[in-house]
Amino acid sequence: MNRLFDVRAVIGGMFTLYGVIVTVLGLFDSPSEIDKAQGVRINLWMGLAMLVLGLLMLLWLRLNPLPAQEQPAEESADREA
Repeated sequence: MNRLFDVRAVIGGMFTLYGVIVTVLGLFDSPSEIDKAQGVRINLWMGLAMLVLGLLMLLWLRLNPLPAQEQPAEESADREA
């Protein structure tokens, strides 16, 4: 049950989703948007950085999951009855 509420999954998922969206927007930046950022394709670079951060969070979750909590004997006896 506690694995459902692991904050790494939420953060990793959101950063990955937003990273994809901002990266796609950065690929199609107009010249005026690039000029506003002094010639830097900021949407592309920030999107890629967000994507990498999100994927690293999900990889961390995958490689080091939370241990399963053991139920106390009292609770498991109540559920069986």
